[in-house]
Amino acid sequence: MSRYSMAQIVSLTGINSHTLRKWESRYDFLVPERTETNIRFYTDSQLKKLLNISILRSQGIRLSAIGKMSDEEIHKMVSESLIDSDQEGEVKALVLSMINLDEKEFDNIIKSQIIKNGILSTFTEVIYPFLHKVGVLWGINKIMPAQEHFVSNLIRQKICSAIDLLPMAPDNAPRIILFLAEGENHEIGLLLASFIAKKLGWRVFYLGQNVPYDNLKTMAELVKPNYLLTFFISITPSMVEENVLRISSETKIPLLYSGSPINFKPEINDNMVSYLKTPQDLIKVLEAALLST
Repeated sequence: MSRYSMAQIVSLTGINSHTLRKWESRYDFLVPERTETNIRFYTDSQLKKLLNISILRSQGIRLSAIGKMSDEEIHKMVSESLIDSDQEGEVKALVLSMINLDEKEFDNIIKSQIIKNGILSTFTEVIYPFLHKVGVLWGINKIMPAQEHFVSNLIRQKICSAIDLLPMAPDNAPRIILFLAEGENHEIGLLLASFIAKKLGWRVFYLGQNVPYDNLKTMAELVKPNYLLTFFISITPSMVEENVLRISSETKIPLLYSGSPINFKPEINDNMVSYLKTPQDLIKVLEAALLST
């Protein structure tokens, strides 16, 4: 059984700590466990229930009504409510389907979101925030590698299929090289960036994982891109700074980089290096470059 602190529950569910304490005092559906030093913690089943409750509350369902439902009734109502739910609710539902290894539910949520809001919005407004939640769970050791690999492969399939459906950009379109440096293997963010760039009309040169610096430099000389783009997930902040400065100095090409917020180093950002916090940041940069060409 996993244990979640109140701070972790707040991060994963979006329910603030004051509300959690109020619910605990008023309703018997939420009774957190206590450590020997009387500190609250929550179990896997309580996390799942709170994610479900958060989804139903966002649909305007009263907590008093939810408190009278069985777990089966709550799950059924959540499944029905997702037809009209907001994107935050979809993200929480994806977390639940990952924890439960429910591929059918995961696939249904993604498909319904694409139908409602389109592929680009689904990737940027649902899948990207969901991956952040996965990162929270991964960072606190609350999901197994198998669960992370399960959802990563499902998302990879969706993004790759979407990329294949996009038309090729013309030869005179602006160019961008996407790559992961040596030691980096988390490819989902890079695939999402590839979809965004190609969707906006850029010529994308996708090099993938573990690209040696010499190869990157050679490719930059051959392709002459407008931008390089990479992600740093695995390495430490000090190594990020070292890598960014090396790439920038050796290629002389503007570099866009993203990844964990702890890797953001404002002192290394200038007209040649830019940190992207969200997919929307990438969209803004690429759209601005298109307007200037």
